[in-house]
Amino acid sequence: MKKISIGSWAFTGENFAENPIDLKTVVEELHKLNFDGISMGGFEPHANPKRYNTPEKKAELAKLLKDNQLGVADYAADLWSVDALQQSEAWIQLFEEAAEFCDQMGFKTIRVDSGTQPIVPEGSSYAECRAKIVDNFKRISQIAAKYGQQVVWEFEPGFMINEPKYILETYEAVNEPNFKILFDTCHGYMSSVMGARHLEEGKLEGGIIEFIEMLGDRIGFVHLIDSDGTLNVTGTSTHAPFGEGKIDFDQVIPALLNKANYDGEWWAIDLCEWPDAWNAIRQCKESVDNFNEKFCR
Repeated sequence: MKKISIGSWAFTGENFAENPIDLKTVVEELHKLNFDGISMGGFEPHANPKRYNTPEKKAELAKLLKDNQLGVADYAADLWSVDALQQSEAWIQLFEEAAEFCDQMGFKTIRVDSGTQPIVPEGSSYAECRAKIVDNFKRISQIAAKYGQQVVWEFEPGFMINEPKYILETYEAVNEPNFKILFDTCHGYMSSVMGARHLEEGKLEGGIIEFIEMLGDRIGFVHLIDSDGTLNVTGTSTHAPFGEGKIDFDQVIPALLNKANYDGEWWAIDLCEWPDAWNAIRQCKESVDNFNEKFCR
């Protein structure tokens, strides 16, 4: 049986920008619903290093998690204030601050994306952009390695490099032992089936199952959520609750377990930017409990 978490960023993002749900409320609700952990957003007003910037505040955060018996499955570093292509050094500095914070808190897995929109800047080629992103990923992986941390890259339509062939190429080029791919099932569907915001054609005839088989043991972490085949208002995948989309999880979960040999201890639910995310938590938890019962016993 795998442990189950949910991304706290779902309650601070687009639909909660004016009225984010505070971290204490989120943590206490997850405890009531028998979650094993939380996928921690580093975005304000949650566990941002600038907010938790003293030993006392860090101890307060640790106590909140301990009192509610929640582990931290992964930590989403807030690197979105800079562009990873145009401001690489600043982007890497932000990552280093996040890695230091995670070390102090005991968080071992850090989630990142490529850090730039899927738009090739004037005067550059797509190949040059991919090479720069590879260099960025190598550098942050080496920083994380100093702290014994794993870096997981979440590809998606909203960020550059979202074609299956280039996701695989990028992973191989980074070639750092603590660098893995975060496979979000919603993004996986949009990439392999819909070809959403591809800069070059990259859809797969075998869809998401072929994609999972192609990535294999390069998958180091999994976000589970459905996809209705659309993009949301921010230009990335619509994270629809289970049953409201097109993904056949009776095929996807066995493929992750048996074709990709995913042996991570967590399933992380991701309701990022879903308008009614707060009221969808219980139903999503029940769905993943059912996946565990059916496929992970």
